[in-house]
Amino acid sequence: MRIGLKNWYKSGEPWVWLNAGAVAISIIMVVGLLTLIAIRGLGHFWPADVIQANYIVPGQESKVIAGEVVESEEVAVQRLLDAGLPVSAEQSEFLERQLIKVGNRDVYGSDFQWILPAFLQGPELPKNIMVVERREWGNFYGFLKEVREGDQAILVDKPLWDTFQQRIARAEGIHDAIYEIEKHQIGRINASLERLRLKERRLELESTLTNAAQAELQLERAELQQEYKQLEQRLGELYQQFNQDHFVAETVDGRQVTLSIGSVVRAYQPNAMSLLGKIAHYGDKVWEFVADDPREANTEGGIFPAIFGTVMMVILMSVIVTPFGVIAAVYLREYAHQGVVTRMIRIAVNNLAGVPSIVYGVFGLGFFVYFMGSAVDEAFFPEALPAPTLGTPGLLWASITLALLTLPVVIVATEEGLSRIPRSVREGSLALGATKAETLWRVVLPMASPAMMTGLILAVARAAGEVAPLMLVGVVKLAPSLPLDGNYPYLHLDQKFMHLGFHIYDVGFQSPNVEAARPLVYATALLLVVVIAILNLSAVAIRNHLREKYKALEV
Repeated sequence: MRIGLKNWYKSGEPWVWLNAGAVAISIIMVVGLLTLIAIRGLGHFWPADVIQANYIVPGQESKVIAGEVVESEEVAVQRLLDAGLPVSAEQSEFLERQLIKVGNRDVYGSDFQWILPAFLQGPELPKNIMVVERREWGNFYGFLKEVREGDQAILVDKPLWDTFQQRIARAEGIHDAIYEIEKHQIGRINASLERLRLKERRLELESTLTNAAQAELQLERAELQQEYKQLEQRLGELYQQFNQDHFVAETVDGRQVTLSIGSVVRAYQPNAMSLLGKIAHYGDKVWEFVADDPREANTEGGIFPAIFGTVMMVILMSVIVTPFGVIAAVYLREYAHQGVVTRMIRIAVNNLAGVPSIVYGVFGLGFFVYFMGSAVDEAFFPEALPAPTLGTPGLLWASITLALLTLPVVIVATEEGLSRIPRSVREGSLALGATKAETLWRVVLPMASPAMMTGLILAVARAAGEVAPLMLVGVVKLAPSLPLDGNYPYLHLDQKFMHLGFHIYDVGFQSPNVEAARPLVYATALLLVVVIAILNLSAVAIRNHLREKYKALEV
């Protein structure tokens, strides 16, 4: 028996089972984590039923509450007794309490409330209670009483709810028109006026501002200002239409409020919705989360600018790091003398891969932003000074900083790929009359391209999730515009941008409304994982294609 057990250990089979168990546990943990994030994040968008009940706590004034049950937890009875609640500890040491989203922050002062279900009386699901998502002040829960145009109530034959939905759609169309004018058309004019100002300043610095040039600039400026006045007039008309519709609603405790329909994003009655209606609403909310801009201090709306900024930064980082990493690896493997200096360089490269990312951020801020950026401004953008152009954190410096951070990964992976190419392949190419450069370009690099893509995959995986260095070199809480738009020069490398990783940090730890922000932290984290997975899978697909393409060259 002992000999058999000894032979079993010598065969290595226990280590196979141990490795298999470790891999299985790792997979289970990863899948469990992603499942938890998905449930907590994606469940937020489902239109939950709204309960209405009398909340009667002995010794306190009774009140009527309505809202969505967000979460439940067990709390110690002693903790409730210390809080002055009249509960009994005879039956159990713990009691259930629920977090209710009651909304109406402008009425109640807070849109979340903890309650004890034991003190609820007569909970019901009224069909006509509505949830109104607003651009400010969060959700409103209550009953629709009246729809007004100006100071007059709208009297129509159709149901009041249909009239309300029609007016919301009308206000949403006006809001889109206002957004188009303010964001794009007026933005284009402002960008053109700024270019004219900088052009005039540059001519002054060069002492070439003639009367003819100044007259031409004044003519262009006058045309833009005339167009701006027309848009401003149109904008005033739209705002007048946008603000003329109102609705009167009543809270569950009998308070009546008058609100602008222009402040409404959507309104729905969850207790009266069918399953298909809830699925359609869910899809609409998920699409809003992916495709719209954030609002309410990033606790409502979408995160499209953060998605765009993350992808744009990773693409720029990849474009920068790949050629430099490949060139460095080719030099170290193919051209450099394999001596002490080369070994020290490799050791330094390997050590750079372990440097904390915040150190790269500090270096990027000091060297790229303050030193190189200021020098570039003085050399190429003197007309904009003292306002910085590239001498301030922005997309360019963030991409270069992350390229520097991931450069060791690309160098090491490319070197490993070059080292696996047989010497006979190089010698065969040279024997056929090719030069060393031709051999490198036409034979060696194509065979090593899968290894280059492996390095790029690892670089993308690390760079897309980094947050600490980006906080110093370009990422902000809320960017007013995307770094890529229709205004010249179209790609604005000097602009600050939003990032999914920083968005998670900001919403999770800097939000003024923690309870409202918590589900969005999970949803954004899930989306960040999806974005990184898509970027990595794209690189993996390219690597596999290159591997199949150059398989015939392998020996």
